[in-house]
Order: sequence, then structure tokens, then C-alpha cells
Amino acid sequence: MNADSTPADSFYEGALGRITRLMSILSFVAVVAGEILYGWRCALGLACGCGIAYLNFHWLKRVVTALADRATTSETPKSGKGVVFWFLLRYFLMGGAAYAIFTVSPASLHGLFIGLFVPVAAIACEAAYEVYAALARGL
Repeated sequence: MNADSTPADSFYEGALGRITRLMSILSFVAVVAGEILYGWRCALGLACGCGIAYLNFHWLKRVVTALADRATTSETPKSGKGVVFWFLLRYFLMGGAAYAIFTVSPASLHGLFIGLFVPVAAIACEAAYEVYAALARGL
């Protein structure tokens, strides 16, 4: 913690770590619930969707960081081809997984699509936690 930072700053700086942990927890719970309620095919689709969503979230964070670094540095700009490659690779990965799962087991496709929404659920949980913290602790 810097001398200039406040407790609220350090609390909000930890949001990315909390979202990542929440994604892992929600993925585990979703896969177990999918197995119990709908069988192993749905659980397999959920696991694939959650894995892709986690990678997508991680790569998106890297792309945003790279673009921000590229925009704020005053040195000679580097090529953005690598950034664009990783950005597009995310969508090809999701499309390829959806196609593979659809051809093997169409029932697993629903699980895949549900698993892709794990980051949305984790971000919603983080937003609710931040509202709670702001109201309860006055951050």
C-alpha cells in the first residue's frame, strides 16, 4: 500500500483477484450441480465452457493491459499484431469448442454456453460484494 493510497483504493485493487477466485468457485459448483442434475455430458460441457471462459477472461486482461501499455508509453510503438492475434484467438477457441462439442454431443452444448457465462456471474457477485462493503464499511 502506497503512502498516498487509501483503504478503499487497496480494497478495489483486489477486485480482479476476487473475480478470478469467484470464477473458480462458481465453475466447480456449476460442474458438480450439472453432473447431479443433468448427467456427465452436461457437466463435461460446463467444464469446457468454464475453462474457455477462464482463459478468455485471462487473455482479455492481457490484451487490455498490453493496449494500455502501448497507449501510455512514450517510446517507439511496437507492432500490435500480437495483441490482435490473441484477441481473435479467443473467439476461434470458443467457436472451435462449440463445434466440437456440438458434433460429439449436442446435449453438452447447453452446458458449454452456460459455462461461458461464469465471468458474468463472478463479476455480478463482486459488484454485490463491493456494494455491501461500501454500505457496511463506508468504503
